[in-house]
Amino acid sequence: MMRLRIQRTTWPRPALVLTDTPDPNCPECEGDGGFEQDYGDSETGEYAGTDWWPCTCWNESRRWLLLPLPHRRPAGPYRDPWASDEPPF
Repeated sequence: MMRLRIQRTTWPRPALVLTDTPDPNCPECEGDGGFEQDYGDSETGEYAGTDWWPCTCWNESRRWLLLPLPHRRPAGPYRDPWASDEPPF
């Protein structure tokens, strides 16, 4: 069973997408959608990072484009692209 939600994404371009979500009643991941596993450096045994393994209760790559969104303007004062400093005559 799919549990759909609308999500905003920025890659490869800004858009609204319909995406699947993890099963909140999954007995394996308990609704987290996956499992974290910390690992250490083989030489020192110190913490080196965390791996994340997705659960089988959802497909994180399953998404459908709903609406492309315009790119945001860079920070700074807003300038109307249709405005002109020239008089209308």
